[in-house]
Amino acid sequence: MELEVYSVTLKYEIKKLIYVHLVIWLLLVAKMSVGHLRLLSHDQVAMPYQWEYPYLLSIVPSLLGLLSFPRNNISYLVLSMISMGLFSIAPLIYGSMEMFPAAQQLYRHGKAYRFLFGFSAVSVMYLVLVLAVQVHGWQLYYSKKLLDSWFTSTQEKKRK
Repeated sequence: MELEVYSVTLKYEIKKLIYVHLVIWLLLVAKMSVGHLRLLSHDQVAMPYQWEYPYLLSIVPSLLGLLSFPRNNISYLVLSMISMGLFSIAPLIYGSMEMFPAAQQLYRHGKAYRFLFGFSAVSVMYLVLVLAVQVHGWQLYYSKKLLDSWFTSTQEKKRK
């Protein structure tokens, strides 16, 4: 019975993180759409960085995670964790490397060439990147705890 409460608590925590990720994802989609459709001038919204395109696939691990919850589907949860590394963490690592020269130039010379509503785009996107890394890190942590909980529950059912 205790494992069921633990599982429900972990699912709740992961769902909260998925909703935060969804907000980040939707903001990124909106930023990219405005940039590509040129709804605002490039002085207002810069064109997307390259890492933003593969990061759009980061919604897939979240959906797999949500699909794993109703029936405690271990396979979907494992797929969610693996694809999170590929579609979420990897683009964020690439993004930190892609934006580093611009951040370095901003720090050393105080010059920015891309802007997002008057702010340096590299500064804003690094803030988004740091938030996304934390969200995905906690998502992986709680998913691993949930996976362990489900394995323990499965083993106890086999013993009975």
